Amino acid sequence: MPDLTLTLTSAPPLAGYDTTFGNLSLTAPADLAIVSLALPLGAEDAAKKAIKSAYGIDLPDPGKSAVSKEGARLVRLGLDMALVIFTHATPDAERVVAGKLKGKVYTTDQTDVWTGLSLSGPRARVALERICPIDLHPDAFAENDAARTVMEHLGALIIRTGPDAFLLLSASSSAGSFLHAIETSIENIT
Repeated sequence: MPDLTLTLTSAPPLAGYDTTFGNLSLTAPADLAIVSLALPLGAEDAAKKAIKSAYGIDLPDPGKSAVSKEGARLVRLGLDMALVIFTHATPDAERVVAGKLKGKVYTTDQTDVWTGLSLSGPRARVALERICPIDLHPDAFAENDAARTVMEHLGALIIRTGPDAFLLLSASSSAGSFLHAIETSIENIT
């Protein structure tokens, strides 16, 4: 029997997706790495100092995000939980973040768990309002705000990254359905 060697390479489920619908752009960001942070009970202050030292920015309040000079986005999901979202080829994203935080924060690689889409353009909010039950008006959901929600029955995380730009995250196991929901909503307004 011949020897068989297989090499597996991870790839995001929507890798390479890049489409324009009129003046709206929908893309799957390349090399999107996502690492979760858990602040240890009783050591939250030390964890926050480590995050500030590693990224040069304070850990934002829950429901907010902030971007470091290097482009890493910290998204606060709760009192003791956050995500670091940054551009990095897998598979060692967690080691990179853990090394920067020097053991002061618990880290877990979430890159393969999530799929991401960036939606931008003057009618991005209009497209999302059709399928997202939260108020996305800039007065209610400002730049750098983040929220867990549902879009067409799929759990999602939405982050406003610019005046007319959003990063949308959902489970990678339902990436095709998530993409279809976003595309359909866009097509219904263009």
